[in-house]
Amino acid sequence: MRLAPHILAPLPFTLNVLLFVGLTTCANLASAQTADSVDHRGFIVQVGDPMPTFNLTDLDGQQYNNASLLGTTYVLQFTASWCGVCRKEMPHLEKEVWQAFRDRAFTLVGVDLDESEDKVATFAASTGVTYPMAPDPEGRVFYSIAGPKTGVTRNVVVDTTGTIVFMTRLFDSDEFNQMIQTIDRLTD
Repeated sequence: MRLAPHILAPLPFTLNVLLFVGLTTCANLASAQTADSVDHRGFIVQVGDPMPTFNLTDLDGQQYNNASLLGTTYVLQFTASWCGVCRKEMPHLEKEVWQAFRDRAFTLVGVDLDESEDKVATFAASTGVTYPMAPDPEGRVFYSIAGPKTGVTRNVVVDTTGTIVFMTRLFDSDEFNQMIQTIDRLTD
């Protein structure tokens, strides 16, 4: 941490040292707290938490955020064009989730980690998905639910009140089926 010299200059030496030690300790505690709050699957949120604030715009210009999705059950599917597991999961999401539930009070939004709109559009076309795809510039939405370098393939199911009710990591068929059952129950 670096402080501007003009801030420290008028303070006595002892206060400078205390200020530096205090700020350094706070920064280290914040860093440790973030590292400790990442669970074994890389999530920094838990089932029962409110979905962190987000704003996304899909490839068609439709905007999605916490307020606009209140009253709707939704899944944010975190993905990227370079992710092999994501590519394997996406046809299943299209058929078993999007096509199965799209006529209910439900939406599915693919959230593409840190790729351009052109890249996201090409990726969506190559996988054949028809559900909305939204770029996540700089990973702002992704890093509100997962820690850095924890892997992209994830689904977060959010109920009508904005509460996280189910989360998946990677593409495990048992967990995927549990997610489908959860969505079915919430949208019935």
